[in-house]
Amino acid sequence: MIRKHSATLHGHRTSFTLEEPFWIELKSIATARDMALAQLIAEVDDSRSADSNLSSALRMYVLEWIKAEKNRG
Repeated sequence: MIRKHSATLHGHRTSFTLEEPFWIELKSIATARDMALAQLIAEVDDSRSADSNLSSALRMYVLEWIKAEKNRG
């Protein structure tokens, strides 16, 4: 199921939509990196290309994290 989420990034409220498995993994990544979820979302937002939306950037970040973990293990 896809759900709408919101976060405050650099003092501004923004919203994005993610499927539940991506949301769960994103929270897990933030925990693994010992950082606040909002901080991780801001990091992804800051590094995404101008032609990408935040929802897509977050999905791609999760996918890349999982692939990197697979290669490490």
